[in-house]
Amino acid sequence: MWHEERHLRIRTLLATFGRISVDRIVAEMGVSRETVRRDLMDMEASGELRRVRGGAVSIHESGEPPFAERAQTRLKEKRLIARTAAALVQSGQTVFLDAGSTTTLLAEALSALSGLTLVTNSIEAAQKLREADGMANRDNRVVLLGGELSLELPATFGAATVNELSRYHVDLAMLSPYGIDASQGASSFDLQEAEIARAMVRHACRVMILADYSKIGVVGRVTYCESELIDHLIVDAKAASQEGWDELAHRVKQFTVAPRR
Repeated sequence: MWHEERHLRIRTLLATFGRISVDRIVAEMGVSRETVRRDLMDMEASGELRRVRGGAVSIHESGEPPFAERAQTRLKEKRLIARTAAALVQSGQTVFLDAGSTTTLLAEALSALSGLTLVTNSIEAAQKLREADGMANRDNRVVLLGGELSLELPATFGAATVNELSRYHVDLAMLSPYGIDASQGASSFDLQEAEIARAMVRHACRVMILADYSKIGVVGRVTYCESELIDHLIVDAKAASQEGWDELAHRVKQFTVAPRR
């Protein structure tokens, strides 16, 4: 395949997905990783994309896709991760949940348990937990943190939210990042989201990160938890094939791969 053809294919993938990994380009084009890296360097030099660890992003990318769009992507992997994480939570624990598509699915999984106190800034997660609690009479307590309403995400943010959650000292913070990288840790694209997650990390005895394969090796704008401070990382089976996985798995204290179903 000539380099013009490869560049055209890379442009098409970026226009469709906004970001692309080296592994995916290698698989789709049947070329070496060295060839892909040279192509990405050339295209970055010409202003067509921006290279990131493990791949590239469109220069037109303004951040994460809208929440409604994220909520419909990689559902199978996210549900497996959520169920695996929920199985590690014990009755009587107090748990932080941040706002995101994966933690919304986690809220559904946690609703099958009983005797939990769940503290979250996610409006959707709180609603799912309360609806399930009311129907199943699980004796769970749900606390929705106050604060400013986000325009992009069904959640609360800001100084008032951080101040309110600082009153709690919980057993476990269960968080889903924009990306997770061995050297940069768990990160967010949005500063306000990172502030909430960082405060949750600070006020929890243990930190559990939930990340599907697309987040491995990805670095967001703001780091909120270093890799070495992650007590448990929950991923799907495809994570092990992502660039940067081996080093990340070595740095976190413990990881679990959600079983295929």
